[in-house]
Amino acid sequence: MAAKPLAVLVIDENRIRASIIEAGLREAGHDEVTLVHDVSGIARRIAEINPDVIVIDLENPNRDMLENMFQLSRAVKRPIAMFVDRSDSASIEAAVDAGVSAYVVDGLKRERVKPILDMAVSRFNAFSRLSRELEEARSELEDRKVVDRAKGILMKSRGIPEAEAYALMRKAAMNQNRKISEIAQSLVTAAGLLGDDA
Repeated sequence: MAAKPLAVLVIDENRIRASIIEAGLREAGHDEVTLVHDVSGIARRIAEINPDVIVIDLENPNRDMLENMFQLSRAVKRPIAMFVDRSDSASIEAAVDAGVSAYVVDGLKRERVKPILDMAVSRFNAFSRLSRELEEARSELEDRKVVDRAKGILMKSRGIPEAEAYALMRKAAMNQNRKISEIAQSLVTAAGLLGDDA
């Protein structure tokens, strides 16, 4: 099964440099390339174009322009490859914090565009997967805390052991076709309203 072709957005105020990137992308087999030369209202344009990957090329970025692009990076939640002519350690750190997938200093050559784009997509996917796993782990931990609190409430109010309290919640969850954590949350909420919170 062939992978769906990537829609690539190239943001570059310099039309000649943008055409170099476009040529590199087209040589690499990316036919769906959109060029944007004006960064005003760029967030709206990105929403309209809805690209899979964004390539940003900044000739001589000042701090404000970099910060605007970094804010954009945080907002769009897509792989971003950023080319800059010069940089410093603070800008590189800010790019990483903003979620820029590839930050290339003084490296715009047509033959490098495809491998850098591939790396940006891979890094973005890996980071997204890690973020998802972290969120799932946090959610599981929160669920476990709520279940433990609910067990404590049942043990205290009914004078039953922990295993029996858990069995009651499991039975209620099965009967109502809900998760144990949802039953536990309802129990904790109800106990809080009744002032019986353990």
